[in-house]
Amino acid sequence: MTKIKPFKAVRPTRDKVSLVASRSYQTYTKDEIRARLNYNPFSFLHIINPGYRYDQKITGRERYTLVRNRYLEFKENHIFIQDEMPCFYVYKIVNREGHECSGIIAAASTLDYEQGIIKRHEDTIEYREHIFKDYLKITGFNAEPVLLTYPDNTVISEIIEKAQTGRAEFEFTTTNRDTHYLWLLNDERLMETIEKEFESIPRVYIADGHHRLASSHLLSKDMQSGMEKDSYNYFMSYLIPESHLRIYEFNRLIQDLNGWSKNDFLMQLDTWFRIENRGEKVYQPTKKHHFSMYLDGHFYSLYLRSTYAMHTALDALDTQILYKTILEPILGLSDLRNDTRIAYSSGNNDVVTIKTKVDSGAYAVGFGLVPITVYELKAIADAGQTMPPKSTCITPKLRSGLTIYEF
Repeated sequence: MTKIKPFKAVRPTRDKVSLVASRSYQTYTKDEIRARLNYNPFSFLHIINPGYRYDQKITGRERYTLVRNRYLEFKENHIFIQDEMPCFYVYKIVNREGHECSGIIAAASTLDYEQGIIKRHEDTIEYREHIFKDYLKITGFNAEPVLLTYPDNTVISEIIEKAQTGRAEFEFTTTNRDTHYLWLLNDERLMETIEKEFESIPRVYIADGHHRLASSHLLSKDMQSGMEKDSYNYFMSYLIPESHLRIYEFNRLIQDLNGWSKNDFLMQLDTWFRIENRGEKVYQPTKKHHFSMYLDGHFYSLYLRSTYAMHTALDALDTQILYKTILEPILGLSDLRNDTRIAYSSGNNDVVTIKTKVDSGAYAVGFGLVPITVYELKAIADAGQTMPPKSTCITPKLRSGLTIYEF
């Protein structure tokens, strides 16, 4: 039983939304951030980077307070407005390849997360949870929804499609050629229908935003009293059907062979893999449990031997297999989250990226994988297991500042 509810979003005015909405802060280069702050006074980056005004780096609680000040200024200057009535928000993204993703922005329950109705497939880092919890508590708002996915539902899909027949409140295209649309859904009967349909869904899954949700849960535990307590028991989510989710692989790049010579390294791999030298021709795996490897100017195909035991959903996951057969025992990489010898290349950049980086001398070897499926993601989550870091590169990637949930 999944609980969601409408909320009164704070959002940019129609004429400024394309100027306000921003990507996640970490995806910008320093030059890109500087250009947007210099030439776009409406960018949401001004709110989350308040030290720009004072030409200094500000951290911790001082920064969080200034973030809230900049946010209030955007409201005072009517860059942001708040809806008078609670709504669901139908949000559609069409990427440059024409793939469409449509779903509902809603307030979802932190209690559902605590009770395991909202399932996770990644571990979180405790200190990051507490940092973002303090950020939410001081700023008083959440500007980037957690991406959740649910089994396709005909009734919900029909309501979403019907909402899109009217004029969109927001319609804008970003510089990476994704087009974003937003419709307000405030019909009481339809909102009740959506709530009831989600109540019939036994579980939903986190696709992206594990740390944001964990922090929201911590915040709800902190705020145990006061008239506004109920708002802290919810967090902003973007719920999309499973068929709209796109999962790409994260390929692996390793700086050295951990002291092995090339030939000895290949002999070590022979324990678990049948190896074929593909020469200089680019090779990318197309099946589960098959890997590509680029080493010393040659591509290799690695076929997992049938003697490898798979007792759980995690055992059968390709990123786990690579970790247990090569990365940890042969290359000495036990801490994938923090070891600086390993880097990751998102799958939509393909294996040519691996070849380029290995040929440059920055890395000794690279491994290509096939994407994890949504069914594998769900199986891991349902079993209460977690994937190795960087197992999935999931789209859509959401914009900050498009809708804001206030506590």
